Order: sequence, then C-alpha cells, then structure tokens
Amino acid sequence: MPNATRPAWLVERLAQTVTLATAEVEAGGIPFAGLVVDDTGAVLGSGVNRVRAHRDPTAHAEIVALREAARKHGPHALAGATLLASGEPCPLCYLTALWSGIGHVVYAADRHAAAAAGFDYASSYDLFAVPVEQWSLSPLHLPVESAQEPFRAWLAR
Repeated sequence: MPNATRPAWLVERLAQTVTLATAEVEAGGIPFAGLVVDDTGAVLGSGVNRVRAHRDPTAHAEIVALREAARKHGPHALAGATLLASGEPCPLCYLTALWSGIGHVVYAADRHAAAAAGFDYASSYDLFAVPVEQWSLSPLHLPVESAQEPFRAWLAR
C-alpha cells in the first residue's frame, strides 16, 4: 500500500488493533491482535492471540481474525481485504493471509520489537531458505501406493 494510496481510516484502525493487543495483555493474554478490514475500513473480523487459551498452536491473532471474517462474510470477502496486525505477522500468518486472498498486510510493531519483548520468531522467516533436509523437524517423504488417490478422486469429481 504505497503512501499515496493509504486510506484515511488506516492509522485509526491500526491503532485500534494495538489497543486490542494491549487489552489482551491486561486480561492475561499474549500481546498480539489482528483486524481484517475491507476497502472502506469496515471491520470484517477481529482476533487476539488464542494459542494458550485454545491450546491451538495455529490460533495466532491474525489467523483468528481471518477465520472470523471468513465465517461471517464468506471466504470471498477476504479477496483484496487488508489484514492489520499489532505486531509483524510470522510466516504462518503471512502465508495464511496470502492463501486467503488478502490484498495488504499492515503492522504496527516489527519483528525486532516482538523479539525484545520475548517473542523472537525471527528464525522462522529464514526456514524456507534452508534445504528441507536441514530442518529441525526432519520431514520424510514416504510415498505409499495409494498416495495419489485423493487427487484422482478430486479430479474425477
């Protein structure tokens, strides 16, 4: 979103996202929040980090907001929308936004500010630059005879 095309509501909505994150900390939660907004600034979905509360490692604030927006308005509503985040999204959140059709991601605090507060996920940005064989989780491709069946079924549909 270049400077010349920044909508007037952007700073106000981003400040709202930061306020949500601060309120979440005051309620005992993790300091991240997200909003999904349309091109007029109307909020389609909002979320705070629910990783601990839901015991769900994917319940990052941005993903919670994307899920809510898709449930309320349909996944088509995300196409071209803007994801606002109190802190720079991690790669999981960036990829989810990309696959959701989000047109813009705007964040208030960068990954270095998050790291200074104890949320250092900077190394995850480098993961895909490393050969998969060197990842700490050791993925193993083990093809079984029926591996292509789900795709054949899909294509036959």
